[in-house]
Amino acid sequence: MTSMSSSMLPFLICLLFSLSCVTSARPHEDFLQCLSLHSEDSTAISKVIYTPKNSSYSSILHFSIRNPRFNSSELKPFVIVTPTDASHIQAAIHCSQKHKLEIRIRSGGHDLEGLSYMSTVPFVIVDLINLRSITVDATNKTAWVQAGATIGELYYRIAEKSRTLAFPAGSCTTVGVGGHFSGGGYGTISRKYGLASDNVIDAQLIDAKGRILDRESMGEDLFWAIRGGGGQSFGVVIAWRIKLVEVPPKVTVFYAARTLEQNATKLIHRWQYVANQLPEDIIIDVLVNRVNSSEEGKSTIQAAFFSLFLGEVDQLLLLMQESFPELGLAKDECTEMSWIESVIYIGGFPSNASLNVLLDRTPQPPSLQFKAKSDYVQEPIPEIAFEGIWKRFFEKDIEVPVFYMVAYGGKMDEISESSTPFPHRAGNRYIVAPVVYWSEETKEASQRHLAWIRRLYRYMTPYVSKNPRAAYVNYRDLDLGVNNLGYTSYKQASIWGRKYFKNNFDRLVRVKTEVDPTNFFRNEQSIPPLSSW
Repeated sequence: MTSMSSSMLPFLICLLFSLSCVTSARPHEDFLQCLSLHSEDSTAISKVIYTPKNSSYSSILHFSIRNPRFNSSELKPFVIVTPTDASHIQAAIHCSQKHKLEIRIRSGGHDLEGLSYMSTVPFVIVDLINLRSITVDATNKTAWVQAGATIGELYYRIAEKSRTLAFPAGSCTTVGVGGHFSGGGYGTISRKYGLASDNVIDAQLIDAKGRILDRESMGEDLFWAIRGGGGQSFGVVIAWRIKLVEVPPKVTVFYAARTLEQNATKLIHRWQYVANQLPEDIIIDVLVNRVNSSEEGKSTIQAAFFSLFLGEVDQLLLLMQESFPELGLAKDECTEMSWIESVIYIGGFPSNASLNVLLDRTPQPPSLQFKAKSDYVQEPIPEIAFEGIWKRFFEKDIEVPVFYMVAYGGKMDEISESSTPFPHRAGNRYIVAPVVYWSEETKEASQRHLAWIRRLYRYMTPYVSKNPRAAYVNYRDLDLGVNNLGYTSYKQASIWGRKYFKNNFDRLVRVKTEVDPTNFFRNEQSIPPLSSW
């Protein structure tokens, strides 16, 4: 049994807030020739094409694989295209259709099931890593951000222009905005301003016909669908126009860790009643993990309460005394800083780190293998149920189990569940994400840890949302169900689709039918068109 040190916490928080086989029959020389013929500049596109014959193919493929569980997968792309121009994407779409290759779109590589870089049928990857320009208009409080940019790069560019403007996206700075925005995207100021997708005001998308569309030309139905309907169902979003939000010059963060011996279970139980009812200027989340006990050779459970408050420390302490005195928050557990400094703090970087760390696309520390799930909690979970979870955390040979809880309420309650495809609004106290990490690189270890988290998921059934048992599409989970890539029925897709999108699933299917009736843009959990029923 391995206990988790405090140094692992930033990595775990980050991961929560992200290859059909190469054909052996014959090389697709005609596909490569097609790319050259249909690009505006054949010389330029040749510089962004990587096949298994290229010495850099493996490094390009693996650089954006954020879950080492998939590093050794034999499901590899025939070719990787890293476009520097929209015409490269248009060529890749056209040639993939012509030569019957599936296309996978990768922004930051944080898809939890690896669907942005793996497939069970012949495919290519369009990796957007070179499309990451960001233009911030501080005067009008807007920005254009290309889909290959990371959240960290976006925050950095905003801070260059203003220390009192921000954006309500996630805390993991290496996550790509392409997938993050398309699935919703929550973060530390989402109780104040909603999700990232709630603050998207325009987009540029390349559809299955190769057309570059903006909000006006794509229409409001498609614009609705791409803001929370999940990635790679409707086309390739190449850029988002977002509305920036205001934050005060000084905010306050706190980190308060409590063990079982310090009443962690009772504090978590009480947190459930408080967190979603607090003023929208504050969020308090909880990360539960197993740590070494003060008794030598023993382990205990630790609950780390961490928070961002859009105000100064004295205001925060007064609010906590009124709303959550049981936590016993002390002033020395709090720190005042600017909002951009809070991004670095919550992201787990060293206290003396410069803003330049936000430009680093490499996750820190090196990744462990992992499997994650998600649930929505609408009624407080009883203490005895939490004790059952802790019992499972102590099971033998389970390396790093984690239980992550993020408070909803505030602005999240005010937005209609049909305003975007993301439906998890009023009535949800918090989202919970159990995750298990392991370092042992054997099939047996993977099977053991996967079985453990699936047992935990079954155990939690009585305590989470029902009809459907909801899940968050950005925490993709293939255990919920998958499409048959050859022919996807509505019944088959609705098994997982209603868990992610609830009643919005049918509207997403109608949009898909209008914009991609042949189901070119597809994966194991993409929205199917009516023609696939």
